[in-house]
Amino acid sequence: MAEGEQLISLDYEVFGKVQGVFFRKYTQAQGERLGLVGWVQNTDSGTVRGQLQGPSSKVREMQEWLQKKGSPKSKITKVHFQNEEKILRVEHSAFTIHK
Repeated sequence: MAEGEQLISLDYEVFGKVQGVFFRKYTQAQGERLGLVGWVQNTDSGTVRGQLQGPSSKVREMQEWLQKKGSPKSKITKVHFQNEEKILRVEHSAFTIHK
């Protein structure tokens, strides 16, 4: 984690064609690449939701990725971000895929 940078936690939900297109796998890989921790899972309503935790600049980069990129075959229509808060330490040890 970046020294001295504020840590934040943020929940997200991604809408569009985001299931059956390896969205969770790509999200996990991107989160790990950025040094973030958290989780990602499919929902029964056809969306993907999860939580991000890490340095604010890296979380912002991940937000941009979730809104504009995603997996190669995904079609993102919108993303909701909520419950953003400053944290003293991350609560997860890795970036995991929940089934």
